[in-house]
Amino acid sequence: MWTFVIWIPAVLCALALHEAAHAYAADYLGDPTPRRLGRVTLNPLAHLDVIGTLLLVLVHFGWGKPVPVDPRNFNRPRRDMVLVALAGPLANIVTAVILAFVLRTGGFAAMPAASIAINALVIVSLLLALFNLLPIPPLDGSKILYGLLPVALSPLYLRISKPLSWSLLALVVIGSASDFNPLGTLLFQPVDILYEWMVGRASSI
Repeated sequence: MWTFVIWIPAVLCALALHEAAHAYAADYLGDPTPRRLGRVTLNPLAHLDVIGTLLLVLVHFGWGKPVPVDPRNFNRPRRDMVLVALAGPLANIVTAVILAFVLRTGGFAAMPAASIAINALVIVSLLLALFNLLPIPPLDGSKILYGLLPVALSPLYLRISKPLSWSLLALVVIGSASDFNPLGTLLFQPVDILYEWMVGRASSI
């Protein structure tokens, strides 16, 4: 069961790392926009969206404040946008791998509270990474796919982006308001498999 004491801090931390990674990547690749707006930081307060955080508390689904990026500042806009989009999920995956190694090797075994917090952050990081890698706008996976598609297919993808976005929102609302949760079904099993493989025991999802 999700509780504020364990899961909400883990979600906020994972969201902050995710958005900070986007900002750092854009800054490194030459776009000053995130730095100018104070987003090149690990401070969670800089990356929290008011509505996204409120919904996170109320319905256990939320989002961070998107990092503004201006592709015109990149040397290779199409490629660099893919790298910026990939940075967020990759940061979550790296976080999960490092913390899973700590758990697997018995780190913090004598500190149950810390172990539970790390366990939660591993699970949330994996969930956030896999969710954002879905190729549905406005998720990172859609930006990655758009950057990798042949240029000739770009107009077609742009035309179907809006219906896909509304479909994602509908799935989120349905999953939050009922027992039918297709997104949860899609994500929880892979996360459970990855967690067990990395940590060596079943997760608590």
